[in-house]
Amino acid sequence: MSARTQQHWQDVYVSKDEAQTSWYRPHLDESLHLIDGLKLPASAAIIDVGAGRSTLVDDLIARGYREVTALDISAAALSQARRRMSLSGDLVRWIHSDILAAELPSTRFDVWHDRAAFHFLVDAGEQARYIEMATRCVRDGGYLVLGTFAPDGPQQCSGLPVCRYDAASLAARFAPAFVPVAEGREEHKTPFNAVQPFTYVALRKVETDTDADIDYEIDSYTE
Repeated sequence: MSARTQQHWQDVYVSKDEAQTSWYRPHLDESLHLIDGLKLPASAAIIDVGAGRSTLVDDLIARGYREVTALDISAAALSQARRRMSLSGDLVRWIHSDILAAELPSTRFDVWHDRAAFHFLVDAGEQARYIEMATRCVRDGGYLVLGTFAPDGPQQCSGLPVCRYDAASLAARFAPAFVPVAEGREEHKTPFNAVQPFTYVALRKVETDTDADIDYEIDSYTE
């Protein structure tokens, strides 16, 4: 992403409190629903990409996970989230970086979570870089949990253009390395009482060449 984009997000988190941002939710309920459904051990390594100051990391720590990483392009967002968590924030690994430039270890994560970061990548080259990063960093058998604007969602957010996806098109962007295991839709109500439809998918990283031939039962839900 450009330096201008990085400054944009830093300015947002410096100048606006939570209730002034359209993406704010007290808890990321649909993300948690999907992660809970994976039935992971407490030792699972989970990264929240584009974490901002969301409470997902709080809720993961409360569930007993101890290998939690939060990554965001805005240092202000991460600082505010860490202060909110007080002492429990010491249990989280905080990374200030553009995801496209981040230095992350290969096959490190059991879950790569992203609510509303990938859809800001409208350039094909940046999308490809993100997909390569996720594919490299998630271990075989690990998961992507992604949330983006749905096809009937907004065309912009925070003044920036976005790409919109249904579950099939979002899963297809990460194929064949990942296969879908669950999908859903959320009618997100903003602090300004607008409704923003979101698409969610959980994708599993293929372990062997034959794994892609397995027919997975899709768990569909709507808030």
